[in-house]
Amino acid sequence: MPPHYGSDQKQPEESRFPSAYTILFGLVIAMAALTWIIPAGQYERAPNAALSKDVPVPGSYALVEATPQGFIDVLLAPIAGFYDPSSYEANAIDVSLFVLIVGGFLGVVTATGAINTGVAQAMRKLEGREKWMIPIMMALFAAGGATYGMAEETLAFYVLLIPIMIAAGYDALTGVAIIMLGAGVGVIGSTINLFSTAIASNAAGIAFTEGMVLRFVILGLSWLAAVAFVMRYAERVRVDPTRSLVAHLQDENEAHFLQKHAPVEGETLTGMQSVILILFAATFVMMVWGVSSQGWWMAEMSALFLAASILIGTLGWLGEKAFTNAFVEGARDLLGVALVIGLARGIVIIMDQGRITDTILHTFERWITGMSEVAFINALFGIEALMSFLVPSTSGLAVLSMPIMAPLSDFAGVSRDLAVTAFQTAIGITNLVAPTYAVVVGGLAIGRVPYNIWLRFVWPLLLVLSLISMALLSAAVLL
Repeated sequence: MPPHYGSDQKQPEESRFPSAYTILFGLVIAMAALTWIIPAGQYERAPNAALSKDVPVPGSYALVEATPQGFIDVLLAPIAGFYDPSSYEANAIDVSLFVLIVGGFLGVVTATGAINTGVAQAMRKLEGREKWMIPIMMALFAAGGATYGMAEETLAFYVLLIPIMIAAGYDALTGVAIIMLGAGVGVIGSTINLFSTAIASNAAGIAFTEGMVLRFVILGLSWLAAVAFVMRYAERVRVDPTRSLVAHLQDENEAHFLQKHAPVEGETLTGMQSVILILFAATFVMMVWGVSSQGWWMAEMSALFLAASILIGTLGWLGEKAFTNAFVEGARDLLGVALVIGLARGIVIIMDQGRITDTILHTFERWITGMSEVAFINALFGIEALMSFLVPSTSGLAVLSMPIMAPLSDFAGVSRDLAVTAFQTAIGITNLVAPTYAVVVGGLAIGRVPYNIWLRFVWPLLLVLSLISMALLSAAVLL
């Protein structure tokens, strides 16, 4: 019997690492403490009609009255992170509700038996060729990241893909990496990403098509590096499961919850289960279509999964009580994910209320003024990477930083499209590990992969991706 928390049995070293909740709440406290130390300041804002937002005016930074955040503010920050009427972009309630409804949807589909049987049948057909799922899936997620900034939408795919990876002889970390790194390298090499490249280019006063060739090169090399990295780890786990970085979790009370979806050998799909799986896949296809071409966001996606749950529950003849129980149980599985997303957004709330975000940006502005071209572009890359820890929203950071950094690039002799590319690559890399980014903490929570293990796994790839980006940016400046 696995040990319960609070027992006298010694837990593995990794299990004593703080949970995501503790890490994030600690960051809220740390950020509140900084509001007592860092001077409060703000840039003047001017309306930008194209962005429908107010953007900072270069050279307008001034100190303002300090509003240090105290004990009550720290307690209110996670609540405001879910819903703050004064700061829509910092809200997490729509994403959290989406996660809960997706959990309910997956609970209903699982209750029909279609997923277990379908995974088992697929694994029998793919026997010996399972590894090719990795580059194919990572290419699809990278395409989503590069074109429309696929981020929160990926949360719907973890519970679908991780059981398949486990059934194929890999582990939960492999499934998490395929999704998070796949979509992440797409954002790093964003081409027509409306939430990153397009908004940043607009804020910089240039067309988003400028610099497209360089971004395609970054996208291709980053994708190759990420695929090779994940395939190498996955093969190592398949050959020797004890080398999995999450192998020890199988012996804890918090054993991998997706093991309950382990496929049953020998079963074949019924006609109705085949129909359910078709509807299951069609739901995800419709979600991607709606987001990429119809302007859907969390409300529409949530409604889609709710409707699909009702349709599949009806076709599967679950009955009213079985349907509601399956939906509630599925939502309960992802409740922790919904909570951690709100907690992550609370960090941004504290910074904004403490009026230190603009001060941090102004400090970076002063640091890079007067640098040479190569030094400037690499310093800009580093600054955007650091800023994205504090402002994990790609669109939010683009609107905040580009009106300041783009004019500075003119004085450094660096074209503005390179400044935009430095921005998008930097935030794309940081958002693979930032604990303030809901997509990271949410995806890891769904996969039951501790944050410290994810860092241990991904840091070599982060170094490679950073070197690729910085080398290409430097070469572009010199050409």
